[in-house]
Parts: sequence; C-alpha cells; structure tokens
Amino acid sequence: MDDQSFRHRGNRPMPMMPHHIEGRVQYLLAAEEQILRSIALRAPVPQILNEICTALDRQIGNTVSLISLPGGDVTDTAQIARNAALFGLHIFYSGGIFGECGEELGSLEMYCCAARDASSHELQLIERAACLAATAMECDTKAGHQSNDRMPEKRPTQGNALRWPDSIN
Repeated sequence: MDDQSFRHRGNRPMPMMPHHIEGRVQYLLAAEEQILRSIALRAPVPQILNEICTALDRQIGNTVSLISLPGGDVTDTAQIARNAALFGLHIFYSGGIFGECGEELGSLEMYCCAARDASSHELQLIERAACLAATAMECDTKAGHQSNDRMPEKRPTQGNALRWPDSIN
C-alpha cells in the first residue's frame, strides 16, 4: 500500500480524505449539530426549516431548496415552479416529508441551474435533510403548538419564586 494514502493514528491506519472532502464533512456535521440544537431549543419551525435548506443548498451546490408546510396552496407551489423556470432553474428534486406514522408533514422542492438528476450521495443528503425537517415538525406538533416562550404553559414552578425587592438602595 502507498504510505501517502494513509494517516497513522495509533496503530491503526486511517484513510486520508482530500482536504475539500474533509471540509465538506466538517461543515455537514457542524450544520447538523446546529439544526439539532435549534430543534432542542424549540426555535421557530420556519427558522429551522430555513437552516436545513441553507445547509442542503451549500452541501449540494447550485441549488435552491424550499420546504413547504401542509395546508399550503397548491397554486403557490405551481407559481413557485413557474417563477423558478423564469430564472432558468430546473426541478432537481421534489418529494414529501413524512412523520413516524407515515403522515405527510410537508414537501421539499429543490431547483438547480442545470437540468440533471440527483446523484446517490446527493439523495442521501436530501434524505437526511428531510429527516431533520420531519423531526423539527414533529417536535413542534408534540409540543402542542405552544408559543415560543421556551417554557410550557401551566408548568409548575419548582423551588422558591424570586421576589422583586421592595426598595433598592
């Protein structure tokens, strides 16, 4: 084996990745971590979905992604596709986002500068993005569409409540 193709770590050889691939993997992991944090902190779902689309577009390149929530007007989707065509964009991917029980939670539309099909690697990224989107939407639904106060309603207070001082000297 060529010594150039492996980096030694301890006693195990580890395959070396070209620097551009290492950077893409690091970006993907960092973006996914940020999205998962946003979900855990109950950030607004539209913000999370925008983060997912941005990360997906950066990973694949030359794409524009849009996640639509259910209840959206079908004519809006058709209008978006017509507008994309006016700008020379081609449909790259279109598919539903489904929850654990198989219910449709939304859809993912992707447009590209060139008419082409997604590669198997790109389809894996798209599936991962759809999974993150489904998780965000399901967490929002499970939280009962509560307001984004970060504290559930009617939650009992634990410990002593702080009291504002009567006077400040």
